[in-house]
Amino acid sequence: MKGNKENFLDYIPKHNSRFLWAVNDQGHVEINQPNTGLFNRIAQLLFKRPKTSQIELEDFGSFVWQNMDGVKSVYDIGKLVKEEFGEKCEPLYERLSVYVKTLHNNEYIVYQNKINKN
Repeated sequence: MKGNKENFLDYIPKHNSRFLWAVNDQGHVEINQPNTGLFNRIAQLLFKRPKTSQIELEDFGSFVWQNMDGVKSVYDIGKLVKEEFGEKCEPLYERLSVYVKTLHNNEYIVYQNKINKN
């Protein structure tokens, strides 16, 4: 029996509200990553590690991040990336899919919903 295959490009990513973020002076997004848990607490005490780390995204990542608004699909974001970066972003949807999945696996984003194509 063939199942109804989902198209990842229809997913609608949005920022996980657990993480604060801002745009720095270079125009790059910085995500605040709290360093929690026992091992991080020990590192903070013994090695003066920060309680929060800033994860700085590069040009491509910052552009993608700022377009993840809970409304645009991965496909829609890809079209905007193509307009902004042209051939530098190729292979576009392969790179974009890996990038979005990585953000999701690290819990920086969640999927708002998917487009229903009925």
